Amino acid sequence: MKMSNQIRIVAIAFAMATAASINLSPAAAGTLPPGGSFVDDDGNTHEGSIEAIKAEGITTGCSSTRYCPDEPVTRGQMAAFLTRALKLPAATTPSGFTDTAGTFADHIERLRAANITTGCAPTLYCTTRSVTRAEMATFLTRALGLTPIVPDPRPTPLAGNPAGTAAVPAAAAAVDTSNPDTVVGTGTAASCTATAVVAAVALGGVITFDCGPEPITIEMTSTAKVFNNTGPEIVIDGGGLVTLSGMGQRRILYMNTCDPAQVWTTSHCQDQDHPRLTVQNLGFTDGNSTSEGIDLEGGGGAIWVRGGRFKIVNSVFFDNQCAPTGPDVAGGAVRVFSQSQGLPVYVTNSTFGGAAGLGNTCSNGGAMGSIGVSMTFINSLLTHNDATGWGANPNPAGTPGGGNGGAIANDGNTFTLTLIDTLIEDNVAPEGGGGVFFVSNNRTGHLVITDSELRRNPSLGFETAGYPGIFYLGSGPPLVTGSILQ
Repeated sequence: MKMSNQIRIVAIAFAMATAASINLSPAAAGTLPPGGSFVDDDGNTHEGSIEAIKAEGITTGCSSTRYCPDEPVTRGQMAAFLTRALKLPAATTPSGFTDTAGTFADHIERLRAANITTGCAPTLYCTTRSVTRAEMATFLTRALGLTPIVPDPRPTPLAGNPAGTAAVPAAAAAVDTSNPDTVVGTGTAASCTATAVVAAVALGGVITFDCGPEPITIEMTSTAKVFNNTGPEIVIDGGGLVTLSGMGQRRILYMNTCDPAQVWTTSHCQDQDHPRLTVQNLGFTDGNSTSEGIDLEGGGGAIWVRGGRFKIVNSVFFDNQCAPTGPDVAGGAVRVFSQSQGLPVYVTNSTFGGAAGLGNTCSNGGAMGSIGVSMTFINSLLTHNDATGWGANPNPAGTPGGGNGGAIANDGNTFTLTLIDTLIEDNVAPEGGGGVFFVSNNRTGHLVITDSELRRNPSLGFETAGYPGIFYLGSGPPLVTGSILQ
């Protein structure tokens, strides 16, 4: 069956795409010999390209005087195009293909030796079959040494509680990023690299992305770190298309106003109003801070923040993790310390987990943990997150400690956890607070739950009577209005 005439032209496109590799000279690429090399490409849109690859010896045509521009390319012909274009050396070991005898046998052997083809079956190359556009993509990827981009098979959860309709105060809303200071990428997925992200975060200011029209996951080969003297406003906006992955190896984002390596900007690093970090319209996945330990430096598989101000808007966190045991480590996705003037961390229209198999995990606070920090969740969703430690805190002899707060774990003294139009369900804690673990050591803290639902959050060790999925010690009882706890 005759295929589209575009197939033979794909070979021309390959030649032009690899011009740097095959060193097409300006004369070859831009000047036709008198009358041209072939009699059947005159006036063809691709005539110049055809003549260029003829001059380079990449093609000999379908006869001595014809190129056959409207004919499809066979896999055998494709092998010849590629071996000539790339000047592949002779094969030193046989390919094992049993159907390559004939004109293209040597080219096929060279192509196999260079790992550009694996054949169409274990012992077949399918020499006479036409090349499909899908096969061409694989040929080109291998020939050019490109890294295959495999879409993440996991479904990316949607951001936020779909039933959340609460009004969002200005302090908790997304930041205008229409005039960014830095744009990561130049319109293609390949241009959006981990190196570019790390550099952009180090520069600070408003950061956006231009990675093309499709969703993209950027694999972070190192942690992006905020420098405290680049603010005061630092905004990272993924436009709803960008997910940052820690590759299961590292924390993704770090801000610490008390870390001298990130520049001290005041004499009171734990209470300063900058940097003010916002992450919005972003995904965070496969962050892993297990190597950071189980003390204050641990936790925060995706994001670790200390000082300044911090908020999360329209973002998704899934499959992040921190140390699986330990009495003080918390926040499988996010851990926060000491916000300026005791103001809250806002989490607006965001998701932690979102579906079975996508939850975040940590010894305590599977999704999020803090010490002495107020947090306000608005229109957000926290599901399928797990606390993984056991022994609680302080941990009895013979236990590693942890296991509190399947979704949220926070303790300290004076702070407030506020849940507004937020759904917390299907989270688990081996010890206390399958959904929420809240301990105000001096009993001055407050838990406020408004128009929210907490359900199916088993506390396998202990919880506060009358408050399913919650362990609470604070100032008076939790303030619950218009909510469902079950």
